[in-house]
Amino acid sequence: MGSFQLYFKLGLQHILDFQGFDHILFVLALCAVYVARDWKKILILITAFTIGHSLTLALATFNVIQVRSEVIEFLIPVTIAFTAVATLFKPKPSTGRGIQLNYLFAVFFGLIHGLGFSNYLKALLGKETSIWQPLLSFNIGLEVGQIVIVASYLLLTTLVNLAGVNRKEWTLVVSAFVLGVACMLMLETKFW
Repeated sequence: MGSFQLYFKLGLQHILDFQGFDHILFVLALCAVYVARDWKKILILITAFTIGHSLTLALATFNVIQVRSEVIEFLIPVTIAFTAVATLFKPKPSTGRGIQLNYLFAVFFGLIHGLGFSNYLKALLGKETSIWQPLLSFNIGLEVGQIVIVASYLLLTTLVNLAGVNRKEWTLVVSAFVLGVACMLMLETKFW
């Protein structure tokens, strides 16, 4: 398997791994307010997350920044919970032309999530002569994985809406579920 394929597959598996479901929860919390016709907004949103994730992943890989892994493992569910709470209190995306709060969450919290995988990726990249192509491949795999999650969620949301469930209620149920799981993760990963 070529280097591009290997790291692409790692990025895809990283986001779609049900044992490490924190990224799936975060993407769901970000996208809970959207429906299928909002696909362009969602694509921008998940790309913003990938940009934040990629930036700190690269900086950590190059040893520019270092943060204790216990702190990051705690902060990841905090970001999920915070995003879910914001969705609970504002269950519809703004219709204004300004930057939506979700986009800021995606970039900023993507920075934190990127640090969560950096140690493992650093160990893998230690064997590579150049790490730019593997980093790019990994992040493209991550982006494709997020698109798979969002497409699955939007399909489910469409089916739920066709079944007569109110969109606002569905958004609140999804956000409350994500918040509950994030709180359990915070309790499991506290570092003090």
